[in-house]
Amino acid sequence: MRKNLKAKLLLSSGPISLSLLLSLGIVTPALAQASDNATPAAPAPAAGQSGTQAATPAGQDSAAANPAPTPSAPTGFWERSNLLGDMGGLRPWLGNYGVTFGLQETSEYLNNLSGGSRRGGAYDGLTQFGIGVDTQKAFGLPGGIFNVSGLQIHGTNLSSRDLQTLQYASGIEADDATRLWELWYQQSLLGGKVDVKVGQQSLDQEFMVSQYAGMFMNATFGWSVLPSLDLPAGGPAYPLSSLGARLRVMPSDGWTVLAGVFDGNPAGNGVGDPQELNAHGTNFDLHDSALFIGEVQYSLNPAPSDPAAARPTGLPGTYKLGFWYDTQEFADQGFDTNGLLLANPASNGIAQSHRGDYSFYAVADQMIWRPSADSPQSIGVFARMMGAPGDRSLVDLGINAGVTLKAPFKGRDNDVVGLAVGYAQIGSHAQDFAGTSAIYTPGYPSRSAETIVEATYQYQVTPWWQLQADFQYAFRPAGGIPNPENPSQRIGNEAIVGLRTNITF
Repeated sequence: MRKNLKAKLLLSSGPISLSLLLSLGIVTPALAQASDNATPAAPAPAAGQSGTQAATPAGQDSAAANPAPTPSAPTGFWERSNLLGDMGGLRPWLGNYGVTFGLQETSEYLNNLSGGSRRGGAYDGLTQFGIGVDTQKAFGLPGGIFNVSGLQIHGTNLSSRDLQTLQYASGIEADDATRLWELWYQQSLLGGKVDVKVGQQSLDQEFMVSQYAGMFMNATFGWSVLPSLDLPAGGPAYPLSSLGARLRVMPSDGWTVLAGVFDGNPAGNGVGDPQELNAHGTNFDLHDSALFIGEVQYSLNPAPSDPAAARPTGLPGTYKLGFWYDTQEFADQGFDTNGLLLANPASNGIAQSHRGDYSFYAVADQMIWRPSADSPQSIGVFARMMGAPGDRSLVDLGINAGVTLKAPFKGRDNDVVGLAVGYAQIGSHAQDFAGTSAIYTPGYPSRSAETIVEATYQYQVTPWWQLQADFQYAFRPAGGIPNPENPSQRIGNEAIVGLRTNITF
């Protein structure tokens, strides 16, 4: 399985400039709540699935490249945006030629205090690095952006080792590896109203993103648990990606349409852990199924594309509707080719096959309060719902909802506190399978749904350093699977505490 990263650079930029930063790879999958209180938190990369869950790192902070400091940007050690500053003039010199680069380290410690298959703690970490090139500055080609980014993943995955949850406790958990993440070229057309991106892409950077959810550590608030579990290898999302093409049309400040087609299985052909099958992110496979995805976005009271135009006085919000369809063959979660439940001893053990899997989803981010238009303080809420057919999908309903408070204390303008809930309903046929298993195996637990509650606080130590304290509680992990240590009982509810640190170099 995979997950989401959550991005947190605290960039003071509106939706349009943030989109550019994402395109340049300046903002990637993991940590960003925009400091501009007129816009929601920056999207965070999310999570997918691949035999073991990996993140997202949630629309995020691309290690790919932080903007070179301008002459007016703070240069003091505690005030500048990067730990290493302008690196003796190297960053601004490269910026003159359209080249930006970035390096970001996210490290965290998580500990399971109760329940699970066992108790204990684990460290995991992620180093993101990347390069972005503005082709107009570099080659005189207007409107072009080239991006390449990579990941160095290290540590131990607490979720797969001790928790057994569907919704991973962290969006950066993944197999230890050094891998290519994204490699693409984007070309802007028609005065910026249209752009096309071609190459190796991670969909958690642009699709299904809930902006306010990006601050939370659990993977499901980035790349949701539903596509993580239902798509082959978890879909093209951290730490995997797929070759494909994405079209974006922005007919006005308020409307955006995204559409794309990608290789449907980022792991390629083979049986086993998808992250091992595509160990370095360089399979570049186009011989599997196709994944079609589309999304319509409407922004309420958006920042105008013309910087000279007056900003709207109303509270901003973003609303999205989307779908995806994967053409691969999918095995039924409960029934065999004769119509018998697979758990029935009379079953032939061969699951029914279904052509394709699909999902529809809706996302809403809305600021609901701020004292004044120029106040750093604000409250935002988010909700995301997606559904899939229950016969071929392990999870047929996924719901996220939460609230965030920016600048919770006087003098802490860039801190954020949040509370969120993630819900994953086991597909109807998978529930039937578990119910039948209980008939033939006395004491076997039935499965229903898994619920995660998360409370978190992000403390901005400096513009380049952030600390995050986190608490999560998991109700009915994995919907109620047997405990490996005592199969007659389900895994107990879990209380997880964590501390994350993020440094932008």
